[in-house]
Amino acid sequence: MKSNQTRRQFIRSSALTGTLPFLSSHFDFGGEWPGQYNPVQPEMAAEMKSIIGSYGPWAASLQRQGALSFRNDRWKPEQLARWKKEALTKTRELVAAPPQPATPSVRVDRTFEYDGLQIEELTWQLPYGRPTKAVVLKPKGVTGRLPAILALHDHGGKKYFGYRKIVKTGDDQHPLLTEHQLEDYEGRAWANEIARKGYVVLVHDTFTFGSRRVLYQDVEGLNYGVLNTKDKTDADPEKTEHIEAYNQWAAEHEHVLSKSLFCAGTTWPGVFLSEDQVALSILCARSDVDPQRVGCGGLSGGGLRTVYLAGLDSRIKCCVCVGFMTTWDDLTLHKSFTHTWMTYTPLLSRYLDFPELLGLRVPLPTMVQNNNQDELYTLPEMQTADKILAGVFKKAGAADRYSGRFYDGAHKFDKTMQTDAFDWFDRWLKGK
Repeated sequence: MKSNQTRRQFIRSSALTGTLPFLSSHFDFGGEWPGQYNPVQPEMAAEMKSIIGSYGPWAASLQRQGALSFRNDRWKPEQLARWKKEALTKTRELVAAPPQPATPSVRVDRTFEYDGLQIEELTWQLPYGRPTKAVVLKPKGVTGRLPAILALHDHGGKKYFGYRKIVKTGDDQHPLLTEHQLEDYEGRAWANEIARKGYVVLVHDTFTFGSRRVLYQDVEGLNYGVLNTKDKTDADPEKTEHIEAYNQWAAEHEHVLSKSLFCAGTTWPGVFLSEDQVALSILCARSDVDPQRVGCGGLSGGGLRTVYLAGLDSRIKCCVCVGFMTTWDDLTLHKSFTHTWMTYTPLLSRYLDFPELLGLRVPLPTMVQNNNQDELYTLPEMQTADKILAGVFKKAGAADRYSGRFYDGAHKFDKTMQTDAFDWFDRWLKGK
């Protein structure tokens, strides 16, 4: 990806995007679903194009086992608790999150008011890496315990920034952040917007973003050229050209980091999960938060983090996953190239389809927001994912606690979507 391209421009410029046929309309796996492996006839595979060529149908067929899918007939509705126990155990095993550290002490670096909000800038130190920076926002002058939101920032190809992508704490916002919020959030800092509605909102930098990013000077054994000298010698690392150079370097470094995590016995989703759970513990422990009324949500990379956090941690009582929902088939055959290495947990697709990871939280309230022209997924597979989640919640007797919504437009979390998301949080965390 060129440094002067946005993620969206890069994807739109790809000749592959939107040109591939869909597996579900071209191939019948046969047998009962989830069936056993069915070999694909070579002459049939040759007619079915994918991003991995004629190997696509065969690769997709390997996923059709689904022993831990709640939709599988082996699981009866009355076995919900048993199913959740088995499915969560296997998912946690494969996600392989690092050991959960003790909740760290939190330092309040600054407290101030801006735009009707009381804001705290926080720092905490995990057992590894540089200190985590975060911000808490809540309405000015409120007292007592409030419902809370763990707001999860996006990826967006912008690792230099973390929590700052979805908040605004002053009039001197960096122009790249202003541009990002205009493009993806219709000009809003959505964490500010929901805080104003009566929530305590915590937004933190997560692994490899913002204060948690990998710094050039900490890396050895690689040579990415002149980019290695940026950020070392310049007195102003927040120059636009230096930020864009860093984001390009970080994109090129991502596959290296992901491979190293696999070799270390963990996964990128696992590290996200661990760090997000620490932030969740910090949020729930606050004296101004009702820990029984805590939600989470986010766009894109924030939607990915929502899938894993909300799916695996029942402290999240309500969630909204925005712009990150499809099937493993979609990623196998059509769209893995549009996604970060942060998405993948090896072997998990043998047991659960991707939407079923979020379905692990059933019957807790869950909303998924999709964009019909989202460049990161195919619309038929987004629709399939919606049917999968709706089926899981219906089978569990909780159909009213799932809402899947579709909006016209590309990858975004615009004002209309924000309004629907905030209303969903109000319904389940405020009883409205």
